[in-house]
Amino acid sequence: MPRPEVLERVKEAESEADEIVAEAEEDRDERISEARQRAEEIREEAETEAAELEEQRLAEAREDIEAEREEILAEGEEEREVLESRAEENVDDVIEHVVNRFREAVHAQT
Repeated sequence: MPRPEVLERVKEAESEADEIVAEAEEDRDERISEARQRAEEIREEAETEAAELEEQRLAEAREDIEAEREEILAEGEEEREVLESRAEENVDDVIEHVVNRFREAVHAQT
């Protein structure tokens, strides 16, 4: 094979090699871009799921707090009713005691 043909074939081989390398680099860049895009999609999905889970947990916590609040209020109402009942039971005794003290004070002055 004459020398010019050899050089031409070497140049063609180098050109083909450059094309193969360029295609491989382009393919690599495309795959990296796709991977980054997919990673961003996964991150956004995870953030959305986390926000939904957070909202769900907050709603459950609010429900629990409201139920506990209602229970505390009911217990307080029951306790108030018991105290009122006891106080009403003592009204007559208190009135009698006050009247007796008043009489004693009036008799002490006379």
